[in-house]
Amino acid sequence: MRPRHMAPAALLLPFALLLAACGGASRADGGGGSDSGTDGKGSLTLNVGDQKGGSEALLRAAGELDDLPYKIKWSTFTSGPPLLEAVNAGAVDVGAVGNTPPVFAAAAKSKIKVIAGTHSRSDGEAILVKRDSPLKRPAQLKGKSIAVAQGSSANYQLVASLKKAGLSPKDVTLTYLQPADALAAFTRGKVDAWAVWDPYTSQALDQADARVLTTGQGVVNGLGFQVAAPAALDDKKKAAALKDYTDRLRRAQNWVFKHPDVWAKAWAKETGLPEKVALDAVKRTRGTAVAVAVDTRAIASEQQIVDTFAKLKLIPRSFDFGEFVDPRFNGDLPPSSTAPRTYGKAR
Repeated sequence: MRPRHMAPAALLLPFALLLAACGGASRADGGGGSDSGTDGKGSLTLNVGDQKGGSEALLRAAGELDDLPYKIKWSTFTSGPPLLEAVNAGAVDVGAVGNTPPVFAAAAKSKIKVIAGTHSRSDGEAILVKRDSPLKRPAQLKGKSIAVAQGSSANYQLVASLKKAGLSPKDVTLTYLQPADALAAFTRGKVDAWAVWDPYTSQALDQADARVLTTGQGVVNGLGFQVAAPAALDDKKKAAALKDYTDRLRRAQNWVFKHPDVWAKAWAKETGLPEKVALDAVKRTRGTAVAVAVDTRAIASEQQIVDTFAKLKLIPRSFDFGEFVDPRFNGDLPPSSTAPRTYGKAR
């Protein structure tokens, strides 16, 4: 039987280990990454920022690390913002993040360039309530308290969902918490709702007696990005390695869609997720990603996030998101509007 009232402490370890690509805060230890090994051979080293259960695990499971003609030195971060801090500092050449951390980094005038994109379904971007909550539609969130990670994709999804319901952030009480703390608050009834992303969504639905009030489908852009250091792009050899690296990620993502069960098992082992939760997250969100060009439509969609956060004064300035994009690797990739894959109705 599925435990419907598992204590928060029992969930914190897996949550602490999970990939948090869309997260909005730095590491508790100050934001730095930890070295996690090297793959490949050759004189060139590509420094890659990663997150637990992220690109390294994906490439390894898909067999895309077996014949690297260059070295990849992996550094692990707990969320997108500190990873982008490392890119800005030149400590990392490239790393994967969600759709919102680049907005915050660029607003801070960080030295970053978005070089590749994916488009996923947004069913895993959700506002959750307790199963027995009287809330049935987003408009009923007025006057309620909502946990969300500040600066995360969930933060934007929440703002956009409130707007669609005729509300603004001023109509609710926002409690800015990272997922582990938000889980505890949500489970103990300290907040009325929780805006979060997969795989946290899938785990909360399975183990924290949660249900979905609304999702980001049709509200957010579902984009994720590879973000590189301009200095790496200016180095011809590193630029070639970056092209090869993004190609490998694209092939690995294609492999995931065809082998969701195999990837879910590998992902669960890497993160501590229960296999059922991992598979739910793969089929709801993670396995649906398709590699797309970072084109004018993607830039315009990100510009909406910039303008929204600037208006709310969540970032210090507005700016042209296109100035932080390098489209050289778009090649023959499909447009960013290309529909994500699907396994059928979201679980």
